Amino acid sequence: MSLPKVVESFGFIDLHAHLREPGFEESETIATGSRAALRGGFTTICAMPNTEPAIDSPGLVAELIARAAASDGARVLPIAAITRGRRGKELADLVELAAAGAVAFSDDGAPVEDARLFRHALEYASARDLLVIEHAQDAALSTNGVMHEGAVSARLGLSGIPAAAEEAAVARDIALARLVGARLHLTHLSTAGSVELVRRAKADGARITCDVTPHHLAMTDEWVAGSRAFAWNVPGSDARATPYDSSTKVNPPLRSLADVRALWRGLADGTVDAIATDHAPHASVRKDVEYDGAAFGISGLETAVPLVLGGVRAGWASLDVVLRALTSGPAGILGIDVPDDRIVMDTEAEWTVSARDLVSKGKNTPLLGRIVVGRVTDVEMRRDREVAKDAQTLASR
Repeated sequence: MSLPKVVESFGFIDLHAHLREPGFEESETIATGSRAALRGGFTTICAMPNTEPAIDSPGLVAELIARAAASDGARVLPIAAITRGRRGKELADLVELAAAGAVAFSDDGAPVEDARLFRHALEYASARDLLVIEHAQDAALSTNGVMHEGAVSARLGLSGIPAAAEEAAVARDIALARLVGARLHLTHLSTAGSVELVRRAKADGARITCDVTPHHLAMTDEWVAGSRAFAWNVPGSDARATPYDSSTKVNPPLRSLADVRALWRGLADGTVDAIATDHAPHASVRKDVEYDGAAFGISGLETAVPLVLGGVRAGWASLDVVLRALTSGPAGILGIDVPDDRIVMDTEAEWTVSARDLVSKGKNTPLLGRIVVGRVTDVEMRRDREVAKDAQTLASR
């Protein structure tokens, strides 16, 4: 599918980004992450609460908001923890956290395993029309897994995370949300089965929404084995990298080509509501180790555009569908208006992803050294007054 060279859009909204502050500033800060967001076209980002300490008190929410306001990057909306300390034992005070400015609630990488407690969280949130965001994963099925369970993991001798680990949790979460009539958002879905479960739940009237990430839309588990062919490329048509590259280690893991195609079909038919980066920057000491011991996560704010445009060129979804999934889709999930920010993309711009040029402190992406196509060139943000700058200037402040 051909694309116009210049595309204008509202600023993107990212439902899922890790800014690491407080506690892990060696990996990212609110300032560096929010500027990286602007480079990628995201003028609004939601900060996940898996910091140290976790964002589970009104004071911490207020502090995050204050630091974000001082950073002069993308606007940052806080997501607070569902449970105190993200330990899955006791609910945080969701009402107080919402009053302090939290736009949603999630324990993210520590999903609430106790079904009764998660039901109570959904009931509490539903009574006050608050949004719960869940990382759907059955810990008993995924324990010790480091990549997608399948032929590639068997070939590499790495422990796998089966698709069932996600799908079993998705089924449980949908059942609980339907039981109490709650609004539930399932984040970074990665399997064909998960998308089908959401499709059926929506058809039955459940208040379920979901998002997928650019890396799950573009890469397969073959990348762990050294492939650098995007999902829409002919296998073997691209240069290869060294197998066991820890920059490909992400949770949920990169899945099979069949799963990737299912995610795109979900986007195209409206089952998938949003594209969210799950930007997960890490300091090199946490990534430059053996695959089994490396941290999960891909730094993704600055490379989202070329990844999603690749699928559009392949005809897997229209440009309008993708732009909605980056703007009005996430805005609707959050219950906010799309901010009147503007971005401009050059869909034909070729650029090489390099650690030096990434604004984020997290250089952990398997795209390093690769030429990609499509880039945000201009960003216009509206704050107290209108500000118009090119994307590079905004990001380098």
